[in-house]
Amino acid sequence: MILKDILAISGEKGLFRFIAQGKNAIIVEHLETKKRSSAYGSAKVSSLEDIAIFTDKEDLPLGKVFDLIHEKENGGPAPDSKSDVIKLKAWFEGILPEYSKDKVYTSDIKKVAQWYNILHNLNLLVKEEPEKEVEEKPTKVRSKEGKPAKEKTADEKPSPETEKKKKKAAPKSKTE
Repeated sequence: MILKDILAISGEKGLFRFIAQGKNAIIVEHLETKKRSSAYGSAKVSSLEDIAIFTDKEDLPLGKVFDLIHEKENGGPAPDSKSDVIKLKAWFEGILPEYSKDKVYTSDIKKVAQWYNILHNLNLLVKEEPEKEVEEKPTKVRSKEGKPAKEKTADEKPSPETEKKKKKAAPKSKTE
């Protein structure tokens, strides 16, 4: 799942979307109420993209855990985070059998279920698609006379002569 710009703020209910960086704080928008507020440097803000679940082998990113939940629940919601603790643990073990029972607490399982349901209800569970490598093809550049010039890629810098011509042709600003 793509969890970019989705935040959890310690002491605040629900999830937030990052809006902008302020001078001493970040501006966030509550996903459910759409109210904007500031999260100051003293608040503990965590990006869901950076959160991982401890397993016996290696840590599993929260996005991958949400993918597993989505598969297990056939795109439906997860159990309510306020349901019976034993049922929640059994449900979570069915999704991620190798999770570390010593390091992952019941409160963590409740948060995962709650966050998944919030994102599910708002249709924000977007599957991560494997990145396809885009091969850059060179573009053909034509000279002023219309003749084909040498092939040039987008990241290639123009020659110093071309730069000088551009500077001469550019109008001067009032500050110069």
